[in-house]
Amino acid sequence: MYTYEPVPGVPPISTLRFERGSIAGIGREHAHAHDFLVLCYFDRGGGSLRVGDREWRARAGDVYLVAPGEVVGAGADHEGLGEVAGWCAYFPPEGLGPEAPDALLSWRAHPLLLPFVRGAAAGMHRLSVPSAQRASWSSRFEALDRELGERRDGYPEAAIAHLTLLLVDVARLAADVVADLRLRHEPLLAEVFGYIEAHYDERISLRDVAAAVSLTPGHLTTVVRRRTGRTVQDWIAERRMAQARRLLVESDATVAEIARRIGYDDPGYFARTFKRSHGATPLRWRRAGRR
Repeated sequence: MYTYEPVPGVPPISTLRFERGSIAGIGREHAHAHDFLVLCYFDRGGGSLRVGDREWRARAGDVYLVAPGEVVGAGADHEGLGEVAGWCAYFPPEGLGPEAPDALLSWRAHPLLLPFVRGAAAGMHRLSVPSAQRASWSSRFEALDRELGERRDGYPEAAIAHLTLLLVDVARLAADVVADLRLRHEPLLAEVFGYIEAHYDERISLRDVAAAVSLTPGHLTTVVRRRTGRTVQDWIAERRMAQARRLLVESDATVAEIARRIGYDDPGYFARTFKRSHGATPLRWRRAGRR
């Protein structure tokens, strides 16, 4: 287990550039975990990565989100990791500066860290940066690394700003799940998420989604869990929670009204589900978002 040890007067943000050949030969015996968040971007692919019982081929344009406590290591094709190149930024939640979660809100309740929560449920969450945007991603990491290395006047604020911009980019990638699945040539999953997007505010179930994609509920459950690490019901709840977060901050609707708008008949059940997912009640989330 790696622990982040902050240095007084230095922003708790670190970067690592790994070039082709720099992590060659890393095997499964080097599996490890962190007590901080890790954001990795690959501008060159090769080999495979494993988190828990899931494994991914490392490709150019991949973004990996590692939540605290996740065990990370090389996959079966670990020799190919010598070909990868890219960046990592790692930080505890307080790396976000004054907007970091306070004592009453865990890091899971921070809007820009929600993609890491989704990743934790699946071992690691992977996103794909469109080719046209990859140069700007590299530039953002380079700018963050430069600020941390040169330490010119105002660099703590500049480093936090660069990290925030990276996390905004992550949040925007994560928001467009259907487009990301189509980009990765997953037409079935794109159809599943498209149906959820169109009907999440209704009383839909696994059976409804399965009928929409012409599969049995059991088969659909197996496919979605194998490819995403989560169930169809998990993804329906995730989409509803995303809309609930938006309505809590951007509207004055009551908790009961928000529950109704996102497909929950029982406001109490909605409130319990929200607190279980975010570590804060809906009203606590609203107050925190309006500070």
